[in-house]
Amino acid sequence: MPSFVTNIRWATWRFHLAFDMRAGPVISLASIYDVDKEEYRSVLYKGFVSELFVPYMDLTEEWYYRTFFDAGEYGFGLPAVPLEPLRDCPENAVFLDGYFTGQDGTPGMISNVFCVFERYAGEVMWRHTEGGIPGKVIREVRPEVSLVVRMVSTVGNYDYVVDWEFKQAGSIKVTVGLSGLLEVRGSVYTHTDQIQEEEYGTLLAENTLGVYHDHFLTYHLDLDVDGEANSFVKTNLQSTRVTGNKSPRKAYWTVASETAQTEADARIQIGSKPAELIVVNPNKKTRVGNHIGYRLMPGPTASSLLSDDDYAQMRGAFTKYNVWVTPYNKSEKWAGGVFVDQSQGDDNLAVWSQRKRNIENKDIVLWYTLGFHHVPYQEDFPIMPTLSSGFELRPANFFEHNPVLKVEPPESVQRPNCYSSIDYGF
Repeated sequence: MPSFVTNIRWATWRFHLAFDMRAGPVISLASIYDVDKEEYRSVLYKGFVSELFVPYMDLTEEWYYRTFFDAGEYGFGLPAVPLEPLRDCPENAVFLDGYFTGQDGTPGMISNVFCVFERYAGEVMWRHTEGGIPGKVIREVRPEVSLVVRMVSTVGNYDYVVDWEFKQAGSIKVTVGLSGLLEVRGSVYTHTDQIQEEEYGTLLAENTLGVYHDHFLTYHLDLDVDGEANSFVKTNLQSTRVTGNKSPRKAYWTVASETAQTEADARIQIGSKPAELIVVNPNKKTRVGNHIGYRLMPGPTASSLLSDDDYAQMRGAFTKYNVWVTPYNKSEKWAGGVFVDQSQGDDNLAVWSQRKRNIENKDIVLWYTLGFHHVPYQEDFPIMPTLSSGFELRPANFFEHNPVLKVEPPESVQRPNCYSSIDYGF
């Protein structure tokens, strides 16, 4: 892992940022200042992209083997590109170089591999209009201002835009954007009406097929929620029928929480049933008795559709579930195994998790896989407009109350309007 580390402090956050030739950006020792407690409290010990699995669905002789493990086989950080001011990053961005050890042992450097900037995107951090007081209307609004760390990695034909975003309310939002060139192959067809057999893709232009494929990014998230001893809690939302005559309602939903005891209890396919997924510190509670924690809020995602006995899926078995939890082990950093080129599926996250180790009140690692099932469309060809997904780590009873209530509203600044170029159509 990296040896050159940049210490970043912004608003109530402080964390370390480093560059790794296999993982790309590595965020570590992320903690947030609690104004009420007057101390920094730990959130994330270390987070990074552990593997990027891209299997193609074309079974022809020239394509069936194209099941790439981009981090383990090529390095996700090694093909990172220098970021361009005002194009990759806004004008207020600060740029950082990345240093690494090359494959022949010599030192290397990628200039402007990271940009760090405050984002003012017109989002609302919190607001309320109170009209219940006779003769008064009280309105309070706070705009969202966040800090973004960005890297772009061009792995072959695809460009991956990786953002780590830190919010004042305590959230860490992770986003991945896909752009670049589609992987295409030649075809005898010039119109879809001519296709009479399985072609494993979409006809994008005359004699040009865009092949169906997946992108799976697995994140290693070593959370230390106010300390390293944590537990994983799944809070299921259950539909319940109303019995007796206690209410005219017929049904409601309630929550039932279960703490994962072993690794097997924490394997989850997102969307299988409604649930809140929370990493808690079972040794600490708020004043009213809730365990403090951080919850995982998934964005749009996907799980592998390949069969368990498919050779590609055996090597990429960590994509069967979106969520895994393991006890911390310093040798278990790479979801696809240490030596992915030589892997036969016998050294990866899915294999480690079969040990059924205890994960309650332990130093645990949350593994999260976000995925894209990519059915190409003509708009993706030849250069694909960015397609994004991500997830958020959000406080769950971590603070005693809203931590940004006392954030001051910004001063009014006169900025140029763009109304002159807009046709409102009135």
